Amino acid sequence: MTKKMEKMNNKRDFLAEIIKDSDNIVFFGGAGVSTKSGIPDFRSADGLFSSKYKYPPEVMLSHTFFMNHTEDFYHFYREKMIYRDARPNKAHIKLAELEQEGKLKAVVTQNIDGLHQLAGSKNVLELHGSVHRNYCMKCRKRYSLDYILDTQGIPRCECKGIIKPDVVLYEESLDNHVLFKSISYISNADVLIVGGTSLNVYPAAGLVDYYNGDKLVLINKSETPMDYKANLIIHDSIDEVLGDI
Repeated sequence: MTKKMEKMNNKRDFLAEIIKDSDNIVFFGGAGVSTKSGIPDFRSADGLFSSKYKYPPEVMLSHTFFMNHTEDFYHFYREKMIYRDARPNKAHIKLAELEQEGKLKAVVTQNIDGLHQLAGSKNVLELHGSVHRNYCMKCRKRYSLDYILDTQGIPRCECKGIIKPDVVLYEESLDNHVLFKSISYISNADVLIVGGTSLNVYPAAGLVDYYNGDKLVLINKSETPMDYKANLIIHDSIDEVLGDI
């Protein structure tokens, strides 16, 4: 075994001990949690932001673009933001197991794919909403993801209003209720595990600042701006790390 492998195994053993000794864990995750489920992240070499479109993805996923170019928005949204056949990976499954064991109190996620719930997690705080929830902007009637996928062009309500995904677009604010609940769980956590996120997107990335404990674990393939705050850093795939515990 190389020294590098031994060091990585020691870190995983340390993480396993941290989890074993706590019953007040909060997990905060990003796009990297779902990449092994076949959903690309945003900023890696193969991520969404490296794709070639007429407009940059951050423009096409903005509130202004949705309002002014709704049909183009939905063309991009159906093609690049929805993965109906995606299934939970080892990270989702492990987190659900930790919740069932009474160790994990909440999952705070930037993802909109619903895979945490599909894996069995109950207390999931979706900072950026979910593709599985959609509503009419006129009468507020709710619609499923299947309804969106079974339509073409701009999906409309029976009242003729435009249906909007219940996801937070660029230029839109996070839901205050979800945000405050996330802050509460994080600030009161004994252990905060942050995984699969570059911690570059605010205000979500700022949630780490609310953690008051001394067991901050960062698991990400690359460095993050918050590495200096961490008590344990593992530069590896989140699904491999959690799947081995």
